Parts: sequence; structure tokens; C-alpha cells
Amino acid sequence: MRLAERLAGAHVLLTGATGFVGEALLERVLADLPQTRLTLIVRGRPGEPALARVRSLLTKPAFAALRARDGAQAVDALVGTRIQVVEGELGGQVGGLPPDVDVVLHCAGEVSFDPPVDEGFRTNLTGTLALLDAVRATGSRPHVVHVSTAYVAGLRSGWVPEGRHPHTLDWRAETRAAQALGDGADAASRVPTVLADLLAEARRHRGAAGRQEVAVEAERLRLRWVSKHLIEAGRQRALSLGWADCYALTKALTERAVEDGCSEWGVPLSIVRPSIIESALRRPAPGWIEGFKMVEPVLLAYGQGLLPDIKGAPDTPVDIVPVDLVVGALLAAAASPPPIGEPAWFHVGSSARNPLLFRDLHDYVRRYFTTHPLPRRGRGSHAVAAWDFAGEPRLERRLRLAERGHRAADRALEILPPSSAVRGAADRLDRVERRLRGLRRLSDLYGAYTQADLVFGDSGTLALHQALDPEDQAVFGCDASVIDWEHYLLDLHCPAVTALLRWSAALPPAPRPARGEPVADPSRTVVAAFDMDGTLLPSTVVEALLWVRLADAPRGRWPREMVRLAADLPRLLAAERHSRASVVRAVTERYAGADVEALTALVDERVASEVLSRLSPAAVRAVREHRAAGHRTVLITGALDLFTRPLAPLFDEVLATRLDVAADGRATGRLAEPPAVGEARAAWLARRAAEEGWDLPASAAYADGLSDLPMLRAVGLPVVVNPDVALARLARREKWPVVHWASTPSRSRFALAGAGR
Repeated sequence: MRLAERLAGAHVLLTGATGFVGEALLERVLADLPQTRLTLIVRGRPGEPALARVRSLLTKPAFAALRARDGAQAVDALVGTRIQVVEGELGGQVGGLPPDVDVVLHCAGEVSFDPPVDEGFRTNLTGTLALLDAVRATGSRPHVVHVSTAYVAGLRSGWVPEGRHPHTLDWRAETRAAQALGDGADAASRVPTVLADLLAEARRHRGAAGRQEVAVEAERLRLRWVSKHLIEAGRQRALSLGWADCYALTKALTERAVEDGCSEWGVPLSIVRPSIIESALRRPAPGWIEGFKMVEPVLLAYGQGLLPDIKGAPDTPVDIVPVDLVVGALLAAAASPPPIGEPAWFHVGSSARNPLLFRDLHDYVRRYFTTHPLPRRGRGSHAVAAWDFAGEPRLERRLRLAERGHRAADRALEILPPSSAVRGAADRLDRVERRLRGLRRLSDLYGAYTQADLVFGDSGTLALHQALDPEDQAVFGCDASVIDWEHYLLDLHCPAVTALLRWSAALPPAPRPARGEPVADPSRTVVAAFDMDGTLLPSTVVEALLWVRLADAPRGRWPREMVRLAADLPRLLAAERHSRASVVRAVTERYAGADVEALTALVDERVASEVLSRLSPAAVRAVREHRAAGHRTVLITGALDLFTRPLAPLFDEVLATRLDVAADGRATGRLAEPPAVGEARAAWLARRAAEEGWDLPASAAYADGLSDLPMLRAVGLPVVVNPDVALARLARREKWPVVHWASTPSRSRFALAGAGR
């Protein structure tokens, strides 16, 4: 009988239909098994319930040929007729299943190699068992076809037969331990010593931005600590038991759990173990692939010149199989239930009868990228290396040496003052860091697979193929010997996986959002808030103090003043790392005893011209553009209000630091109120917005330092100006606009005292 006849009238419950294999499987059933009904279990997403996801799924490229053959309306009409949709997810509640399921095709699961150990078990093992329990509760007695992986074989070498792998692990105990690790990791992250370490790290990264930003960063670091702890726990447990990673371990234990469950239930079980599933050979279209699978990160890293070598021997087989061969094996297995209590296992791979060796893969891929190099936007194209298969120890030494060098350079950058040269060095160092991080991840995740001298026997799968009608073999075949690796890699796979990257590289750079782009409420006021020091002009509160000292001192006293300030500089810099407010207060102490009226006159007469001469023309244009647009312009600075007087005409409102003045008109060395720095700026904006109806989501803020982070986060359009390294990196991560405003070249600061003094 033809496969369509063998599955005619069958009701198939399919999980994972929105995934790579599930999507290809759904297309094949709809196109070639016209009398087979489907129920799909699909997880809804915010704003898109499960039914809407399925309707959208049927419009994707995988179904293009089907829509062209039958018509778009006919394909859309399948939802509700041949296709029923049940909303649910693995590990969650699944209800409303039909009572007449004939076949369960279970394709869903956690596909990441390194999930947190509790999540891996929850999805792959307990989620699968919960699904089978839900089906069992309906009274159905289906043939269960479970998708596993060939790599449940574990860390071994040589021939791997189809069949039950010999291990004595108690999957129930391992599941309980994984769940306990999840609970324990969260509890361990709250231990005072751990929290103290995380808080210290948060202060190093965000201390200048204020205590709330430190708290937010500390919690982010805690959650990352938990995740990393659980990922490492899964990896180490897998390695200790003889598997490459948590993915392979959970898949191996799930096989045993499903076997036990189906035996108790009394239903037939087939376990299909694909190797590395990649793009289609023929169906739904040659080269069809969605997303990045296992090989793509390695292939693209190589094509971008980021993978100089790999851990693996040139004669190691790389077991790749096109997705349509996996789909064929699944449907052939579904139509051939084994006797109850006698599970059937099927390897779907290429290493047994059509091996692709590492050296051949390298030669094909290198030939492709040499002939069709990947473009570098605006900078020609990438060159690729020739691997010499140096071996794991040598490559690991190289990687560790590079990582140590990067950490040392990064620490050096953190203490350098901000400048265009430092920012450029930081950008280059960040590119190196991304490359090293990618190499480390590839090394850790794929090392076991690139060194796996495994050959997966596939006699059972070959028997499925040979039992098909000759015409069905062309449609549902699962014989890997038909693959011509040169044609597959050079003409189908490599062009498919690089197409998106080539397309995006050909696009012009995305324009940065214009100022005021967020949609404003016409009944509210849009604000543009500007920092002063480092943003409007390249100065600091320490430099302003020097201006005043030199302007009011005879030339002969300048060296003494500069020496005194230099002696205080380490203390001021240390205070700035802890808190910007501490710097403002420390500098304010130096004004103690000054006649404030005389000081104001001095600034107006001698310092104001220096302030104006150093003002950035680009900054002035930005302020004026906002005013022309009807926005309220606000200057927010920790500098003394004396130094903002020359800039006041540009702004509708100025918030600056005020000196505390004694009854005799002299400065006490203290502040009249806390300085407007860090979190105080965001709080002030929020208060004024509540009082005056300011529309902060439609407003902009301009600032240069990490201490300004709360103000930048308070508005809808943060703009980073001449940033320090820490803020530049954060802006890149947050995708905030970064601008570089140059100041007007000014006369020497020492001219402030005048020619006659």
C-alpha cells in the first residue's frame, strides 16, 4: 500500500509544528497525505493565540508550493477542517485533546545544548510525560512516535547500533535532583556572601549612576548567576555521566521514561533519532531552512573569518542529514507501528553509508566562501582561513591566552579618561571580545560533537525506506546515500544559510532616530534635558574650580594653585568613582570663605567668556532645534549655578548646584541643597512632569557619563554625547543614539588672568 493509504483516516497529534522539523512535517502531511487529520498542540504568545499562530504558519515559505498548487484560500480553510488547534505547551497544562488519536508525533522539545538543568528536564522529560498522560486520559491508544537525537549515544567512539542504549540511570531520581538544583540555585544566590560579591560587581559597573541603578544591576547579575550556575550544573552532570551536554542527557533519559510510560500504558512506541538536521534536499524546497541550527553558527563564523581552526580530526565524520529525510523517516515509522512492548529505534543520519568527513566539509565550505565571500558592509569581503586541525590542547591554549590579554586590556581602558581615541580602542576591543566570546561558546558547545568519532547504524531506517512503494521513496524516502555532498553544500545549504546575511549586508545603514521622534501627546509639553559638563562643553567641576583660582590669582601664584589642586586630584577621582555627588561636595569645600558676590562678578567678567568659547556648536544647534520645535529646554547640571549663567539664555529652565551662603555673604563650603546628579535628575524630571504635565516618553535627554544614566532612562529618546567607555557600551546594547560634539578650539585657560597680571 502507498503511505497515503496506510495513514488514510488516521488522526495524528503533532507537537512542535512551529519548529523546524514540525513545520516540514506539517507541510508534507497536508500536501501528500490528504486523508490524514491533524491536531496541533501550539503555545500561544502575547497578542497571538495558538490559532492565529497556525494561520500565520501556513503563509510561510515552507507552504508556498502547497498554496500555489491548491490555492491560498483552500490552504487557509484547512484550519478548522483537517487541522484542529489545541493551545498548550510542554511542561504546562494541555487540555481539550481529542479522544480518537491514532498517532502521536512528538517533535517539540528543548533544543538548546546548554539550557539551565531544571528547564532542560522540565521541557524534555517531565513535559513529554505530561503530554502522554494527557493523551492517555482521553482514552486514546495511539502509536507514539518520539523524536530523540542520535547523540543520546553519549561520549563514545565507533559504531552505534539502533536500539536501547545500556545505562542504568534512574530518570526519576535525576529529574528530582534537577528540580532541586533549580530551587537550590535561587536560594544560594541570596546567601549574604554571594549577594555581597554581586553588589560589589554592580557598584564597579554602575556605581556612578546611583544606588537604584546599582540595585537593578545587582539583581540582573543575581539572575545571571543563577542561570550560569544551572547551565554549568547541567553540563557537568552530563559530562560526569558520559554525555556531551544537558541536551543529550535529558534526551537519553526521556527515551527511557517514554519507554516505561508506553509499556505501562500498553501502546506501541517508535523512537526516531536524527543526527544533525540541516536544510532540505528537496522538500518543501531545495535548501529550505528556518533559523540557525547546529552547523550554521560554525559555518557563518568560518565565512566571516572568525574561526581560524576547530577542535576535530580531519577524518572525523560529521553526521548531517537534510530535514526532508527526517520527515520521511517519521512518517514511514508512524505508518509501521511495532508490537506493543517492543519499541523500535531508528537512526536517521549519514555516517553509516554516506559519510561526510571533516576534511571534506572544510574543503567544500572553504571553496564556497572563497568563490562567494561574505561581504563586510562598506569594507570589501571576509577572507577565510585554511584549517590545519591543530587539535584541542593547542587551540585551547591559544584561546585562553587571547582571553587573558583581552581582560588585561579591558581593565586598562576602564581607568583611562574618555576621549575619541579611548572610545575607538574600546570599540575595537569589544569586537575582539565578541569574537572571543563566540569562539569560546563554539568551543564549549560543539567541542564534544566535532570530536565525536561516531558512526550511527541505520539498518532499521533503511528497512523503512526499502519497504516504501517505489513512488513513495521519491517523496518520503529516508536513504542518506542519495545525498551528493558537493551539490548539497555548494549549491543548496551554503547559499541558503548565508542569504539573509548577504541581504542585510547590502542594506544601507539604518538611520538613527531623529530628535523628538517619539509620538507626543499634543496636550502635554515635550522636554529636552541637557547635561553641561562633558556634553555641552568639555569641562568638569574640578576644572571650573581651577578657572576661578587662576582668574583670581596673580600669575606668580598659578604654580602653587595647580600643585594644591593636583594634590587633591586622587581624592577627587576616587570620590567620583564612588559618587558624582561626592565630587561636587568635595570641590565645594574649596570655595569656603569666598565672597559669593565677588565670586559671581569674577565668573561673569573672566570665566564666562571661557565657558562660551568652549561651547560645542553642535550642542547649540541641538538646543535651538528643540526650542524651534516648541520643546521646553532644560539644563540639568551638578556644576555651580555661577557657571551656568552664560548659558541661561539658551534654556527655559536651569537646575544647578547652589552654594550655601552665610549671613556675611561668604560661602560656607557646603551646598544649599543636594546636588542635581545621578538619580536626583531623574527624580526632578519626574516631579516636574507630574506638576507641569511634561511628556517624558516623548522627551529627549543628552548626557555623556554613566552617572547620567537615570536621566537618560527617564525619557523616551536618550542621546549619548561623547560617552565614556562604560556608557558607550551600554548605549550600544540599548541601541541608543550616540553623537560626537566637538567644542570650539579655545584660547589657553591661562589667558584668563589677563595680560597684566
